[in-house]
Amino acid sequence: MCEVKLKPDVISLLQCVGISACEKGEQWQRALAQLSEMREVKLEPNVISYGAGVKACEKGGQWQQALSMLRTMPVRKGSVDFTVYGIAASMCEQRGQWSQVLSLFREVHVLATGG
Repeated sequence: MCEVKLKPDVISLLQCVGISACEKGEQWQRALAQLSEMREVKLEPNVISYGAGVKACEKGGQWQQALSMLRTMPVRKGSVDFTVYGIAASMCEQRGQWSQVLSLFREVHVLATGG
């Protein structure tokens, strides 16, 4: 897809659709590969892409992968998608990973308050 001469925003949109399809098809490995491919060609995945990736990991029971991906998600003050963090926290809670849940809450607090 990236070899086709399309504008970066079109490619980003197609990648988002692909990642979302992977999430719905419970193909977490493919979702992560799509995110990685986007970064390799210098396209920054957006919040929707990361959200679909986290959901794909959730469906695949891959909480460690979801947290790893979440921590690579660039965040700017005021642009945090708390839904993605909520999905990750819920996934960790369901697997008894309480220290990870608390860590996510701390991260969200820092991101929301700036300190």
